[in-house]
Order: sequence, then structure tokens, then C-alpha cells
Amino acid sequence: MMTTSDFLLERLVEWGFYRVYGYPGDGINGIMGAFDRIGDKLEFIQVRHEEMAAFMACAHAKFTGETGLCLATSGPGAIHLLNGLYDAKMDHTPVVAIVGQAAASALGSSYQQEVDLQVLMQDVCDYVYTVSSPTAMRHIVDRAVRTATAYRTVACVIVPKDVQEQKAVPKPPHKHNTAHSSVGYSAPVVVPAAVDLQRAADILNSGQRVAMLVGQGALGAQTELVEVAQKLGAGVAKALLGKAVLPDDLPFVTGTLGLLGTRPSYNIMNECDTLFMVGTSYPYAEFLPKEGQARGIQIDIDARNVGLRFPTEVNLIGDSAQTLRALLPLLDKKADHTWRDKIEKDREAWYADEEARCHVKGEELNPQLVFWELSERLPENAILTGDAGTATNWFARNIRMRSGMKSSLSGSLATMGAAVPYAISAKFAFPERVVVACTGDGAMQMNGNAEMLTVAKYWKRWVNPRLIFLVLNNSDLNQVTWEMRVESGNPKYEASQNLPHFNYAEYANQIGLLGIRVEKGDDIGAAWDRALSADRPVIFDAVVDANISQLPPHISMEQAHHLFSAMVKGDPEEGGVIKETLKSVMATMLPHHGEKE
Repeated sequence: MMTTSDFLLERLVEWGFYRVYGYPGDGINGIMGAFDRIGDKLEFIQVRHEEMAAFMACAHAKFTGETGLCLATSGPGAIHLLNGLYDAKMDHTPVVAIVGQAAASALGSSYQQEVDLQVLMQDVCDYVYTVSSPTAMRHIVDRAVRTATAYRTVACVIVPKDVQEQKAVPKPPHKHNTAHSSVGYSAPVVVPAAVDLQRAADILNSGQRVAMLVGQGALGAQTELVEVAQKLGAGVAKALLGKAVLPDDLPFVTGTLGLLGTRPSYNIMNECDTLFMVGTSYPYAEFLPKEGQARGIQIDIDARNVGLRFPTEVNLIGDSAQTLRALLPLLDKKADHTWRDKIEKDREAWYADEEARCHVKGEELNPQLVFWELSERLPENAILTGDAGTATNWFARNIRMRSGMKSSLSGSLATMGAAVPYAISAKFAFPERVVVACTGDGAMQMNGNAEMLTVAKYWKRWVNPRLIFLVLNNSDLNQVTWEMRVESGNPKYEASQNLPHFNYAEYANQIGLLGIRVEKGDDIGAAWDRALSADRPVIFDAVVDANISQLPPHISMEQAHHLFSAMVKGDPEEGGVIKETLKSVMATMLPHHGEKE
């Protein structure tokens, strides 16, 4: 007999799913039994925590362009999914979640693990329904997958325990009160109207100093972006989620924008007379041009995102690549190269300053140097993931993406603990490619250490075992420590900020991975060479200096005042912070005389 659970999994396979991340529980026993019967058509990956399953489903969608799939049991299992599902929702990433529920016959009796999952999921999901009978399974699954895929959002299918075990009804009866759905979705080609393309072109052609800002919505539009930037003589800054959209070796690409960004990106936003946003809903107004300074054009596939962050004059609703392709013939090639020449010189000077800062010697390892040396060695088509913490500061500024590389992180939610599951998911999706997770000791202690057991469980099946987890080990929740200083003028509060000491490299060796611990600057290059040639996954344990400045590329007077106030109030690391900040500043003033690691 085919059960409703069997039909569920077969239907998911029909939709093109081939891997699901999850964790078992008695609330989904019927579904787990169906996995055994479906065989290798749908692979079940067992994680250590349901939150990780949702993160991995989100990352799968981001890196492959497919819809991600995760599975959890009823009650607590479904609750654990929420953080990863919100990550997907806020980054406009398609994910379908399948969750168990108490038996329909017991609902309403406050039964064990009975949680109102419709209410729980209604904010994070654009579609959430409970399968109340086997007949309903088909249309609920079909609509969930189609909704998630078409609208780049989260959908949830709730399956009570008793429904899971009932006899399947693959074809509902042809009568009243039934729905007859089908599998299939084809994305439309969305291009703005010709009149709007011309309006946008007129503004862009009239601009003398055009700055472009690109995000993850422009992935796949590299050729078109380069052609547009060349015609307009524009500089191109990148939102953090769009770090892989364009390679950093292009001389007009200024790097990431914002608190974690570069000085040239900050400068083009402050000096441009025209802003062209492509595939981004960048939220930080203080890093965009002031109102009235620049005219604005925006391309986005979702009308809800346009005209939201900057008062744009023309909003082009469409696919980034297709819209840029339609816009190109309408653009005039700029004859004056003054703006572009300035951008390229500014970019060159910035990288020289960054290299000098990277080689400033601290009491312990300079974290910037760890990333600088990694960037020099990254193999072709590498995939990188970031976390919420100081590791992502240096990842944003000092990792130079090349064509063919991929990267992602938790963008709008900016949750801790995403880099490790993102990297694991990337490795399952692209087992032949090198994957590097960039994280900190806070995130590793929060959930990363547990997922190392998932890596130990699965890594031998990957054709290329190179999966590296870089951990910035400073025994401090360093990003928040610096935010306390720079944003609110408060000193480091040791009770909340200090972390337990832990040897991540030793832990790796204990569970069958390779641990590499680095404490001296002279050892970084050789350590990266060893990690990138290892025959198994690696934890790269970098014992770094927590006092290396986390200041933005252009510090405001207010931020400088806050930092000074934090020191005056008695920051426990006052001496180290002042010393390292001065050394970093001096390195850019006298880069050839800075103290080297």
C-alpha cells in the first residue's frame, strides 16, 4: 500500500527535489519510513539540529538556483526551523519546509508536542497549510513548491501523524469539493516597458559621475553589468550578498559597500551624480547618496523592493540580465574618462592601504593578514561563506572574488551561525569544489562545533574532500564588542563578551578531521597551503588579536567620539585598542615603514 507519506516524497521528486536536510522524530515517523522505500531518488541528510537543516536548505537554494527543502518533526522540531526559515525569507530565497504535527484526531486536546503550527509559521511563510486528509496532499504540496519557487519565499506543508500513515490518494475523485493540481513551473521573462527603459537611459546618459550598486539579484548578469559599466564609465560597488556578482579584479569594481565595505565604494556613493541600483535592496541609507545629490534608477524583479531605500526616479521591474540587455542599445558611451580614472586610482590606493594594514603586527595574529593570505591562494571556482561577526568584516574587505567563484551569508537577518551550515550545503551541492567557511569562535561555540560531526559523518563521499572552516579565535564576541565601543560609546563588558577558551584544531583531530592551529604571522601562508592541499576537511584555528580596529572605511566624528568615550570609561582592553588603532592608521600613512608580521 502506498501511504500518504510515500506519495509526498514521490511528488517532491517529481518537482525535481533530490536532497532534503532534516532531523527525525516521532512526529514524522511515517515520512521517515517512506524515505527507506523511495531509495536514492531523494537523499536525506541528517544534521545535528533542525535550525541547521533550514540554513542548509536556504544555502542550497542560494548556491544552486533551485528551491531548498528541509524536514522537521512536530512541536520543538518545527520551532527549531524558524531561524533558518527567516534567513531564507529575508534574503528572498525559495525554501519548502515539511513538518510533522500531532495526530489530527488529537488536535485541540493540548496533546504532547501539539503546537499551533499554522500560527507559528504564518509570518515566515507565504504559504502554510495542514494536510487534513490524503486527498489534499497533492494540491498542498504542489502549491507550496510553486509559491516558494515563483515568489522566492518560504512555504510550509504540515502533515499530522495519522495522515502520514493513511492510504494515499494520488488522484482525487472527480467531484465537487476537490482540487486537481499539477507539477511544473517555468519562470517568465520579465522586461520593463520600452518607454521606461528610455526614461532610464536618458537619466543615465545625462549623468557625468555614475555609480552602480549591485546585489544578489544581479547574479548571472555579469556580462551585461560589465558592458553597462563600460558604456557609462561607472564605478561599481557591491552589496555584501552580491560579492560574487562581479570579480574584484575588474579595475572599476570598488568592492563592498557599508560598515564592512571599502573606502572607494564609500567615495563613489558620496561623489556620484547618478545612482544605478541593480538587483539589490540595500538597507543602509547612510552609505547611499544624500537625497538631492544624485538621480536614481533601480532594477528589481520584485516591485515591493523598488523606490524603498533611495528616492529613485525610474523603477524598472524586471530580471536584471534581461533588463540590462534591453537597456544597453539605449546607452551612450561616455567620452570623458575623468570619473572612471579617479575611481581606478582610488581603488588602487585603497588596496595598497589594506595590504599595509594587513601586515601590521599585533600582540597576536592580525586577522586581516589571515584573509589576505587566503585570498592570494584561493583555487578557481572556490565557494566562500560568511557569518555574522568580525570574520565577515575581513571577508568583505580582503577576499577578492574572481570570475566563477561563489559566496553567500545570512544577509538581511544577519544571524550568527550560518557560515558552517552554508558551507556544508555548498559542499553537498558542489562536491568537486573547494569550500571555505569564514566564521568566528562565537558562532562555532553556538552551533558550528556540533555540525563538525555532520562533516565527519559525510565527508568521505565527496570527490574532493577540501572543506575548510576558518575560525577567528580571540575568545571574544568581537563584533559586538566593537559595536558597543563605536556605536554607543560603551566599553567592553567582559561578562557578556568573553568566551570560554577552546582549541578548535585539537577538536578537529579528535573527530577525524584535520586541525591546523596558527599563532604566528610567519606561519599563515604555509598553514593555508597545508589546508588547501589536505586530504580531509580542515578546521583552521587562527588565534587572532581582538584589538585590531573594526572601524568602518570612513569613520564619522560621532563614531570617533564614541570610541574615545568607551576608552575614557575604562575599557578593559584600552591600551591594546589604542595601540593597535594607532598602528593601523600609521600603516596607511607610511605603508612602507609599517611593522610587518
